[in-house]
Amino acid sequence: MADLAPTEITALAAILGELDYYQLFHLRYDAKPSDIKRAYHATSRVFHPDSNRHHQPEIRRAIDEISKRISEAYSILRNPRRRTAYDQQITAKAGVRMQLAEAEAAGSRKQTEAREGRTPQGRQYFNLASANLRQGDFDSAVRNLQTAVAFEPDNAFFKEQLAQARKKWDAKRP
Repeated sequence: MADLAPTEITALAAILGELDYYQLFHLRYDAKPSDIKRAYHATSRVFHPDSNRHHQPEIRRAIDEISKRISEAYSILRNPRRRTAYDQQITAKAGVRMQLAEAEAAGSRKQTEAREGRTPQGRQYFNLASANLRQGDFDSAVRNLQTAVAFEPDNAFFKEQLAQARKKWDAKRP
């Protein structure tokens, strides 16, 4: 990006609310982390307030807003969990901005659902299996984990726990 004219800066500031983070960085939605980092550094250099002190106050205010949005975008896109949550938001057409707290909450919610289950039945049988594992009852743990997986067949964490319980059960069998 080259040094932009004040009219270009003003125009960008005017449409900033319509651009998603990928558009702000001129990136494809499947951009690699290295591409995101490179685009962030290039864009932030152009719109850094210190390198634009020579502009009029209204242009500097626009640059400040653009600079803040660039930092916001990078904080979301550089973190895989936040980026996934943001991508889902974009796909659902639920807005082009995501506050950091929202991204963290969405990422944590997904992780919690995977670890504890999405469905009441999945959670119930997973909790039973967890208690069985603590007691060393691998036969019951395997059975309860199989039931939990039946309720949540796409839960990778449940499947992983089932595989580990089966190994322990197999090792204990004569």
